[in-house]
Amino acid sequence: MGLFQPDRQNCLSVETLSLSPKTCNLPSLPFCVHNPAASSVKIVRALLPMRRLILYPIVFILAVFVLPALIHLAVWSFKERPNGWRQANWASAGILPHPPASDTASIRILAARTGGLKGAFATHSWIVIKRPGAADYDRYDVVGWGRPVRKNAYDADGRWYSNDPQVHFKLKGEQAADLIPQVEAAIANYRWSGFGDYTIWPGPNSNTFVASIVRAVPALGATVPSTAVGRDFPADGNWTGTSTNDAWRFSLGGYAGFVFSTKVGIEINFLGLVAGLNLLKGEIKIPAFGTYRW
Repeated sequence: MGLFQPDRQNCLSVETLSLSPKTCNLPSLPFCVHNPAASSVKIVRALLPMRRLILYPIVFILAVFVLPALIHLAVWSFKERPNGWRQANWASAGILPHPPASDTASIRILAARTGGLKGAFATHSWIVIKRPGAADYDRYDVVGWGRPVRKNAYDADGRWYSNDPQVHFKLKGEQAADLIPQVEAAIANYRWSGFGDYTIWPGPNSNTFVASIVRAVPALGATVPSTAVGRDFPADGNWTGTSTNDAWRFSLGGYAGFVFSTKVGIEINFLGLVAGLNLLKGEIKIPAFGTYRW
């Protein structure tokens, strides 16, 4: 017995095979026949946890990001859209007072759906500033040709590819007046303002621009729409950092990442699509659809 100790779990004994050493003309030593089926079962059992580690994230991504995006794409496909930018309506949507009150300062962030099928998933955002005593607004946004940063290239509340904008953030009064110089300084120092610096996805794009200004002036307390694809691109080159409202962010070059704080809740970014939940404010952020409050 000391010469050979068979692995009983992976072996078939002589009795199991209904054989004997005499009939098989085998030596009268304890032995076993290797059972490949038992070894395969052990391998499968060892691989199951690894399989789950791969399967669960795939199911999560499909359910949380891909499914809502496909549903919104189906809804968006039924809407009438211009064939191109030449046929699109870029005129004022009339959502801002015209002319503005001359003695009131304000800072706004506006956003509208982009053109074509991209509009099913993303919005284009920009900044509108009204200085105290000024007769009109100043609009700042980024485009994909020439020098990216533009001032007053469109009406302050102009449509984007025929899509009406919405005011996502608004600050008025003395606080806005005090912060306007900081906002304009951040615009002047925007990192990606040269020829060829624009990248439609994952950034830096128009939404990266607005998000960069918001982060550069945390006293604004502003946010960028969850549908603003490109907002999570790390324009400062840092994959981690503190965002507005003391939120901690992590980004894999804009392709994936998350944001977390007690004030903004938790947001997960995957390929520019954002899912999130903020229980304190009663907000849920659905990829492609946007933010909804209860």
